[in-house]
Amino acid sequence: MTHDNISIAALIGSRICHDLISPIGAITNGLELLNMSGDASGPEMSLIGERVGNASARIRFFRIAFGAAGDQMVGTAEVTSILRDLYAGSRLEVEWTPTDPKPRAAVRLAFLGILCLENAMPFGGKLTVRCGAGEWMLEGLADRLNIDDSIWPLLAGGSAPNSLQPANVQFALLPDIAQDDGRKITTQMSTTEISLHF
Repeated sequence: MTHDNISIAALIGSRICHDLISPIGAITNGLELLNMSGDASGPEMSLIGERVGNASARIRFFRIAFGAAGDQMVGTAEVTSILRDLYAGSRLEVEWTPTDPKPRAAVRLAFLGILCLENAMPFGGKLTVRCGAGEWMLEGLADRLNIDDSIWPLLAGGSAPNSLQPANVQFALLPDIAQDDGRKITTQMSTTEISLHF
């Protein structure tokens, strides 16, 4: 994928997320008003509120992962809020250890890496994100991993197959963006551990 194509794809991602977050926010506000009036009781409303919260977190996550990076910084509170809301109630625990704000472009790389590791951990586990001296390390630990040998080589610069599924687009995007940023991705795997370093 060329730099221009990556930029266009990022702008499309930003536009879609920007347009979706407004109606999701409106639904959230409506639910809050119903709660305040006492009309939002019952398991149905709880389920709607939970799903809307997850959708909002997913859109915020995707906006950073697939959107245009820009020059702004992303604070730890924002990142941890997104990850907490996104993975609440799931079998995957994600720990973000950086304590200082990071450039949005770097957080984008980390979020794409999280999506890659999530793909290998469908049965749950713990994923830890670390950053030191400008280098990122994402480590996944699980009782059981599921490694798709057709997509993981993409992180080392392999060509994306025509059969690449939309759910795996991060495997094609992460190495291209990392290369543009002067980074090389390395992976390590065992039966229960997997890591990305860039």
